[in-house]
Amino acid sequence: MAPRVLVSDKLSPTAVQIFKDRGVEVDYLPDLGKDKEKLAEVIGQYYGLAIRSATKVTEKLINAATNLKVIGRAGIGVDNVDIPAARRKGIIVMNTPFGNSITTAEHAVAMIFALARQIPEANASTHAGKWEKNRFMGVEITGKTLGVIGCGNIGSIVATRGVGLKMHVIAFDPFLSDSRAEELGVDKVELDELFARADFITLHTPLTDKTRNIIDAAAIAKMKKGVRIIN
Repeated sequence: MAPRVLVSDKLSPTAVQIFKDRGVEVDYLPDLGKDKEKLAEVIGQYYGLAIRSATKVTEKLINAATNLKVIGRAGIGVDNVDIPAARRKGIIVMNTPFGNSITTAEHAVAMIFALARQIPEANASTHAGKWEKNRFMGVEITGKTLGVIGCGNIGSIVATRGVGLKMHVIAFDPFLSDSRAEELGVDKVELDELFARADFITLHTPLTDKTRNIIDAAAIAKMKKGVRIIN
């Protein structure tokens, strides 16, 4: 049986072509991931499964996947895959943690500008035929303090963009080394100091028990009046 890969979520044609270029048979069925019963019926034919977030790879599905060797998630999170069940069957689970880092970081920077200049509200006002220049003065971001919570793949890119925009960048990340902070041009601080100093706060952490509700009422009470938060 020749190795076959099933793509059960929406992926770009480029991704499908990559398999074909390497001589791998690929079935692109982007709506199959939503149909658990149908997916379980056909999964036994495949050596590889490529997914995004719609396909839920449960223990039941893994038990039906008698030939499956690898599950590839086009994205960062693998919370839609039962990892222990896959491990028990010897199935490798892979993700693409760097695939969309720049896109996500740039989106966060776009949000910083949108908040600073109240772009959504100003756009709606202008479309309504108003010209409320005084209402949408906004603030400059030059010279402001950007607090980055989580300075990994994405957070570090946001940090360097902040430095390039002449912001003072401070970062909280227990895994950030002093040398890496220096390389990025950021000040490494504790979380309470970040809350107290930042004019803009942007979050780039995985959701874990330690990061859940990291910004709560107590955290907001420590922040500057008018702080802008990007999640």
